[in-house]
Amino acid sequence: MRALGRVLVVWAVASATLAALAGILPDFRLQSASGDSPTQIAITASVGAGAFGLLSALVWPVIVRALLLVPALVLGLLVFFLNGSLLWAALDLAPSGRAEIQPATAVVIAAVMSATSSATSTALAVRDDEAYGRRLARMAGRRRGGGATGAPGTVFIQLDGVGHDVLREAVRPVTCKGRTKPPAMETVAGWLDTTHRLLPWVTDWSSQTGASQLGILHGSNQDVPAFRWYEKETGQVMVSNRPSSAAELERRAVARTGRPGLLAVDGASRGNLFTGGAEQLALVMSVAAQRGRFTRSRSGYFSYFSDPAHAVRTAASYIADVGREIGQSTRSRMRREQPRVKRGGLYPFLRAFATVVERDVAVAAVIGDMLAGRTAVYADLVAYDEVAHHSGPRSRDAMQVLEGLDRAIRLIADAARYAPRAYRIVLLSDHGQSHGETFAAAHGTTLKDLVRGTCGLALPGPARPPRTAGGAEARTAARAALRRPEKPETLLEPASEPVVLASGNLGLISFPDLPGRATREEIDRRHPALLRTLADHPGIGFLLVRSALRGPLVLGADGAEHELRTGRITGTDPLAPFSDGAAQAVLRTDGFPHTADIMVNSAYDPATGAVHAFEEQVGSHGGLGGDQSRPFLLHPMELRGPERPPVGAEALHDVLSGWLEPRLRPEADRSEARATH
Repeated sequence: MRALGRVLVVWAVASATLAALAGILPDFRLQSASGDSPTQIAITASVGAGAFGLLSALVWPVIVRALLLVPALVLGLLVFFLNGSLLWAALDLAPSGRAEIQPATAVVIAAVMSATSSATSTALAVRDDEAYGRRLARMAGRRRGGGATGAPGTVFIQLDGVGHDVLREAVRPVTCKGRTKPPAMETVAGWLDTTHRLLPWVTDWSSQTGASQLGILHGSNQDVPAFRWYEKETGQVMVSNRPSSAAELERRAVARTGRPGLLAVDGASRGNLFTGGAEQLALVMSVAAQRGRFTRSRSGYFSYFSDPAHAVRTAASYIADVGREIGQSTRSRMRREQPRVKRGGLYPFLRAFATVVERDVAVAAVIGDMLAGRTAVYADLVAYDEVAHHSGPRSRDAMQVLEGLDRAIRLIADAARYAPRAYRIVLLSDHGQSHGETFAAAHGTTLKDLVRGTCGLALPGPARPPRTAGGAEARTAARAALRRPEKPETLLEPASEPVVLASGNLGLISFPDLPGRATREEIDRRHPALLRTLADHPGIGFLLVRSALRGPLVLGADGAEHELRTGRITGTDPLAPFSDGAAQAVLRTDGFPHTADIMVNSAYDPATGAVHAFEEQVGSHGGLGGDQSRPFLLHPMELRGPERPPVGAEALHDVLSGWLEPRLRPEADRSEARATH
């Protein structure tokens, strides 16, 4: 009876909405040309609203599944036109001659009715747990009770780019002008030290999603020296979030470890760069280039768009976030805030894709996985990382994004109550972000131009920072969603000229015509002033090169040197301003086959935590220095966590795999050994 009552109320609200719109909009009517009584108009509205609701429930999922091959963002736009078509068809069922509507108006009315019906249905279900559970199941496009019961499942939510200290600040109340405001992340604040334990972990030298997530999901991030790097034997630039590169990196990791990944047993991978061995995939970059599997990886869009109300709600939030970004960037320019980077062009739309579309679809997919009873789920929410790159890690803009992520976490936690098994929710990040003025803004030249000028090569023109991907994960995910062909990074320089690449505050310099890893002696013979010019530059912290006589060598200003194999230091240790484990992290990277001939880490100010990105980013990550190397792990207290912060993504993989397979103690115990390396 309650269910029937809710249906009748929603129907009545939809009918009233339809009648009200008929009275407001000039090109939409619900009465015959000669006029009708209020009763007749009400009947016409009821028939139209009822037919629209029935068609939406029965026909809509079929239409969306049929259009699953359509690019995701195109499908998001088609939603409105298809929804309007359903309303047009529904009004044809009204008494003859009474309902008349223009096609464009049908689209608007259908959107309003979907939003109104959704809001009404949700409000009615708030006090009814069973109804709320059914709505969550419908949102994910799944049925309840389809999974196993028994041992608890585990959901890993990766908050991309959120550093440990930033999370600490986000869970503290804020006092402003004598008033105390609740923390930005109220849900997480309620968990901290009550049900969950928070601790930091330490990234590898390459503090970015590609290296961290590959290590976390597949247990190995060997030979990932940066976000992008040049491979001499193929002449290609590998980019961690490019579909073909992500697929190759995953293949290499699986071959190296002999294991499919963290999620191989009844797992799901949502919004990640890599599969983790999961069979259930949605929005995963490493399979985006595979046509057969790509369709299956995009099934998360079907789960979300099956309910037209979700498309309307997400579209409204998307438009609002575009406007929010335009307003925030305008305010930043008017206040002349520094440091600041350009935020125009497509960036507002790419930001909204990351902060709204990717978030909503990923959250819906995770909820569906829990309601299906899956054993392990890993999802990456990239919203904060995208905004922090352009606005700063601790900016008001970034903190507002954390508020939205907190609401998403609360929704996932609430949905767990309706799953067929208990779930443990683990929050973690893949890296943090460090703030600071860009290298180009601070010193008037880019790293590439500095290298070319020192080598006596022509400069292309006025120094400009290299164009960034406007949040690399968001741009590439948007291209994949649009099914745009992969855009390779081509090298225009002759083979005799150095290749200079940037990954946050980490720079890579390679000499294509020198086979293998060029030694310090070879570089000095070809370009005698290059290494000393770079090492003495105030915007550069240290260089890594390999000496034919002394092995891996870290160079600093004023002739300072640090021999990594012997520990011998000449002058002031170039690694002294960085973390205690910097030498071990740099030495490990030196052993990678594709480490660049010269690895350049920007300068770092321990007093302020600032670094200089070699890209156009206010908040950056990719090298050593500051918060970027110190992400977080927040886990339920019932899970046995490490005594000390894990060092490296591979060590964190051992911790997580130990939670999923507690009987495999050697896996869990290895994390303790790796944490001390």
